[in-house]
Order: sequence, then structure tokens, then C-alpha cells
Amino acid sequence: MKKYRYQRFFSLLLVAMMLAAGTGCTRDVQQTPESEVPQEEQKLDETMTAEDEQEQDSLSAKLPTEEVQLPDNQTEPEEEVEKQETQEQEEQKQEEETQKEQEVQDVSLQGLSTEKLGWGPGLQTDENNRPVGATSYQEKYGQYDADFIRENEMNIYLTFDEGYENGYTEKILDVLKEKQVPAVFFVTQPYVESEPELIQRMIDEGHVVGNHSVNHPSLPDCSVEECRQEVLGLHEYMLENYNYEMKLFRFPMGEFSEQDLSILQQLGYRSVFWSFAYQDWLVDDQPDPQEAIQTIEQRCHPGAIYLLHAVSQTNTEILGQVIDDLRAQGYTFCAYEA
Repeated sequence: MKKYRYQRFFSLLLVAMMLAAGTGCTRDVQQTPESEVPQEEQKLDETMTAEDEQEQDSLSAKLPTEEVQLPDNQTEPEEEVEKQETQEQEEQKQEEETQKEQEVQDVSLQGLSTEKLGWGPGLQTDENNRPVGATSYQEKYGQYDADFIRENEMNIYLTFDEGYENGYTEKILDVLKEKQVPAVFFVTQPYVESEPELIQRMIDEGHVVGNHSVNHPSLPDCSVEECRQEVLGLHEYMLENYNYEMKLFRFPMGEFSEQDLSILQQLGYRSVFWSFAYQDWLVDDQPDPQEAIQTIEQRCHPGAIYLLHAVSQTNTEILGQVIDDLRAQGYTFCAYEA
């Protein structure tokens, strides 16, 4: 419609010009006063102007009058990029700090002996029946948060090593619950993975679950990084699956080096050895129960750390009586605190 009216306007204009030419008149082109503009042309202009304004208003109504708001869970691209860059910077900074910390730890290991030492307290004792080997090593390596024997007081600390399940742990837990005695169970990762109910029961009944490494290797034969992974692998598994943070470590087979002790200390662990152990781990050659009771009770001493194996049928049978007898001698069974 608008195009048609423009064409009509130009046609009228062309006719007017031809009429003027036909009269033979020649005059200067002057601006025609508004009053002299043909009435029909004025109406055309007015109509065009009104339609133009109406169209302009229509277009204006379609344009957004407010700033577009993004959903709360979305951010502007610039903000998202900036957030991602900040996160990457923080991660890089954390990695650099971890690397620096690792370098400091590695430097601190320099000069420490890597000689493999096998642990056993020996049979020689002092006037308090405390093994001399245990007190000697405690004095030498105690600076690394290592316990070979504890304070010279009438306290006993029960610990059990768990490499695999032989059907006795549940009975041992029953006795400890009946006698109200706390204990430490040092476990390997395969044991934790295969016996989740027993692990949860240990935790629920107030016992300490100790770290006995992932694969039970001789740590002095491992590199520094392998040693750390043997400890941290099980540590992280327990934290992730049980929300439980381990703090006590027992060296597999009791084999260690001075460097190993320092590594465990840096990882925030206390290394727990023992001041009493006897041959109870051979499941097909178990000691006689009465002989076992006599051995355990005669060699008891202040601050004793008992190492017993939970695979032992003999230990399971005599545990209740041993607890009663040693209490009668004035000993207290204590919870092990890191």
C-alpha cells in the first residue's frame, strides 16, 4: 500500500511538470508555500507520516525494554571464563605447594640410614621385666613417633595383626566387648575389602583400626614413593569408604629402616611395634593353650605392647582368661592413643 501511494505521488508530480512545460512558461524554481501544496498531496504526506509512526511504534514495542536476565545457574561467558581461570590458578598453586612440600620432605630424608632392621624385643629384661631391646630402641628411635614399648606404668596395650580372616575375629571381638577391653587391629587393604562388616564393627565398638600397608611388603625394599603409596593407599581407602582416618602404623614383618620411620612420621603416623610376641601365627601348628597362657602372663611387664595374631585359635580360646588374670595382677588394659 505504501509503495502504491508513493508511485501515485510521483505520477501527479510528473503530470504537473508536463503541464507547466506545455504552457511555455519559464520561471525560477522556488519553494512552494505550504498553503499552495495541493490538498491531495498534503493528505498523502499526513497518511504516510501517520503510518510511519504507527509502524515505528509497533517495532519499538517488540524491542526489549529491560536488561535480559540469565537464570541463576548460568553466568555470562566472561564470568565463566574468569571463574575457570581462577580455579586453574588455585589448582596450579596447590600443586606447586605440594611439590615444594615433597621436596622439603625428600631433603629431610637425606643422611638417614636405609639399612633394613628386623624387629624383635629379645628375652633379656630389666628389673621391671621390661625387654632391654625394646627400651633401647625406644630411646634410639622414639624421636620418629615410634613405639617399641610404652610408659613404665601398669598398663597393657592389646594389638592384633590381620592379614586375612581365619574365622576368629568375631569371637575375639565378642570377648573384648564382654571384658570391656579396647584393642588395635592392624589390617591390610585386601582384608579391609573382603571383611567390611568386621571392619565396621571394630570402629563401632571403639577399637582402633591400624594401617598395616596395602600389600604387606618389606618397606625397606621399597622406594620412597612406593613406601608412601603403601601407606596412603589404605589410608585413603578407609577415609573414602568408612570416613575413618588411620593414625597408627605397623611395619609388615617388623622390618624397617630409619628412613622409613621418618617417612611415616611425615605422613602423620605413629609407628607401633611391640614388646611381646610369640609364635601364634602358624594356623596348622598352634601352641598349647595352657603353655600359651603361661608364656603371655610370665612375660608381662609395665607398658607392654602385645602383638597377637587374630588367625590363632589358641589366642581366641585363652583371651578371656588372660585378661582376667592380668587384671588380677594389677594391670589395666588401655586404649591406644596416637
